[in-house]
Amino acid sequence: MKFIISIISTLFFLTSLNAKEIKMGKADWDTGYFQAEIYKKALEKMGYKVSGPTVMKPQVFYVAAAAGDMDLWVNGWFDNHNTYVTESMGKVKPVGYVVEKGGLQGYLIDKKTADKFNIKSIMDIKKHAKEFDTNGDGKADLVACHPGWGCEKIITKHFKELGLGDFINPLKADYSASMADTISRYKNGKSILFYTWTPNWTVGTLKLGEDVVWIEAPYSETKEVKVPNATKSKLNMGFGVNDIRAAANVDFLKANPKVEKMLKKASIPLADIAEQNLKMNAGEKSEKAIKKHAEDWIKANQSTFDSWIN
Repeated sequence: MKFIISIISTLFFLTSLNAKEIKMGKADWDTGYFQAEIYKKALEKMGYKVSGPTVMKPQVFYVAAAAGDMDLWVNGWFDNHNTYVTESMGKVKPVGYVVEKGGLQGYLIDKKTADKFNIKSIMDIKKHAKEFDTNGDGKADLVACHPGWGCEKIITKHFKELGLGDFINPLKADYSASMADTISRYKNGKSILFYTWTPNWTVGTLKLGEDVVWIEAPYSETKEVKVPNATKSKLNMGFGVNDIRAAANVDFLKANPKVEKMLKKASIPLADIAEQNLKMNAGEKSEKAIKKHAEDWIKANQSTFDSWIN
């Protein structure tokens, strides 16, 4: 019996040594950690050894993936990350859909101020910039996109085309910290202006349609769409609706067709991600807590999870 156990242990050890290692990244925004953990567990169930996921900015991940230093992540935002894929010269590509049409993004203000001054568009902020001024310089202060995420390039285009810099200061410090200050400001009865995306804890803490509303950004490269909880029934958000997708090194996918097949089949409902993001905002944001969220989701959706692999 001991001999048999010894053989089994040896075979298990040798199998683990021969397991293909996947170098996985994850975005430096915590609203993407849940998805990364679920996909990591799927890859492990397929027999792979997964290192990471390593936290990194998009501009770092795509360069590393193109060089073969990273294999994949599931935090791609397209169209935001199109430029990074183009710059990879065909070495990185998006694959599958974690959430199709799940990445809504734009500018919001508190509903009270929007109603009081009839603000429908970011251009209307010009007349009321002092309401959103946090440092006394006369300009409105906007919590903007964190440098390196991709969305900051679009905001820069907005400022250039619409002349927003004449009356708005974009705040580019740590996003979570800036939003914590913004929420505190709102609770103290002050007006707020910020960029965000969905799914995101910001629009769980500040309820859409009650606390905050989307406003228009009349950018020439985007079109009007129907958006709930906005200042108009149809408005130009200034950003296209993004797909949240995996992105991976092309050679890695060719060498691991089973992984590509899994990535094409897997997806997570937007509502489930939003629900988990609220748990993080309520304090369950440690690595241990997020792993448990992923494990709980897999148990609740076991047949779906297994279908990705089988």
